[in-house]
Amino acid sequence: MHDIRLIRDDPAAFDAALAKRGLSPLAADLVALDERRRAIVTELQVGQARRNEASKAIGAAMAKGDTAAAEALKAEVAALKTRLPQLEDEEREVAGRLKAALEVIPNLPADDVPMGGGEEDNQEVARWGTPREFDFAPREHADLAPALGMDFETGARLSGARFTFLRGPIARLHRALGQFMLDVQTREHGYEECNPPVLVRDEAMYGTDKLPKFADDSFQTSDQRWLIPTSEVSLTASVMGELIDESVLPLRLTALTLCFRSEAGAAGRDTRGFIRQHQFEKCELVSIVRPEDSEAEHERMTRAAETILERLNLPYRKLLLCTGDMGFGARKTYDLEVWLPGQGAWREISSCSNTGAFQARRMNTRYRVAGEQKKTEFVHTLNGSGLAVGRTLVAVLENYQEGDGSVTVPEVLRPYMGGIERLETR
Repeated sequence: MHDIRLIRDDPAAFDAALAKRGLSPLAADLVALDERRRAIVTELQVGQARRNEASKAIGAAMAKGDTAAAEALKAEVAALKTRLPQLEDEEREVAGRLKAALEVIPNLPADDVPMGGGEEDNQEVARWGTPREFDFAPREHADLAPALGMDFETGARLSGARFTFLRGPIARLHRALGQFMLDVQTREHGYEECNPPVLVRDEAMYGTDKLPKFADDSFQTSDQRWLIPTSEVSLTASVMGELIDESVLPLRLTALTLCFRSEAGAAGRDTRGFIRQHQFEKCELVSIVRPEDSEAEHERMTRAAETILERLNLPYRKLLLCTGDMGFGARKTYDLEVWLPGQGAWREISSCSNTGAFQARRMNTRYRVAGEQKKTEFVHTLNGSGLAVGRTLVAVLENYQEGDGSVTVPEVLRPYMGGIERLETR
């Protein structure tokens, strides 16, 4: 959410930042709405003061026997009693229009985010690892994995398209990946493990910028709760409405949860395989920090995600997303893309974003500045995947596959696999 006061103070800067996102100027319309709202508030306050003043004056006029003055004052008060509710309704209507306009405007990009219209303009920042050379033609996971227990047919029969049923050791490998991720993030990177709800109210979705703009991308239950698209929602919203003491910052939270997405905007994409599911698991990373710490925290969080890929010996590249490819709430985003030899392509496996104060304003989450009893500021929030479990499973299957259709279990996962070192065809 944007602060209308900042827009009012420098509308040209706001429009210039929107232009980097490929959006037309909006400041003039927003400021005009705000001026109208403020004018109504002023008229309302003046009217309320005059009503109170005139009401008192009626008694004084009556005491003096000035019936004409008293009647005039009564008429004035009666008119104000009619007008003031109208002004209150007008103020609510204009304020609602202003809020509705502000809440669908994306976050403004950081100064070092490259300009661009789409993924072709993203900047590769770094690359790690060397893709494996195979002495056979590597297969895509969708062709390789069914013989290992990745049952697409049963998943579709139970729930429809984009659902999968895992069986046996491949299900255990999926679980092992999630546990491994949690262990690394909690033991080595200082994230606190959480087990949050996966059903949340409107307020949590709104505060983390998923509503109203992306309602169609999520599932809602009959009692109006939302299935989380990522535990970013639950973890970030856990501080919703709070005034945090500066001494406890930074807060670093992680959770391995089910996530649910309708994939409304992904029709026809990745219809084969395990890449884009309606239900999946993800190890989420969330940080709540002081504004001056958010840039360094962004680098730290991204490094925490990179660590998982390196421990699994999965080649990847790190991209700085351009203005046209960043998510709605982000001011700066790094994507990590893993190499999939079966596809012969780099595919996103993690996205780490600094949202600045964008979500904090929506959630009204502040911290009390140390030594300043009355001074408070909005926190900055960050979120990232550390990692998406299903996509990591896909990467392991394709990178560790063997010519006979089996898959070698990465060494770091073997302690979680009860001695299983290879997934064999069923």
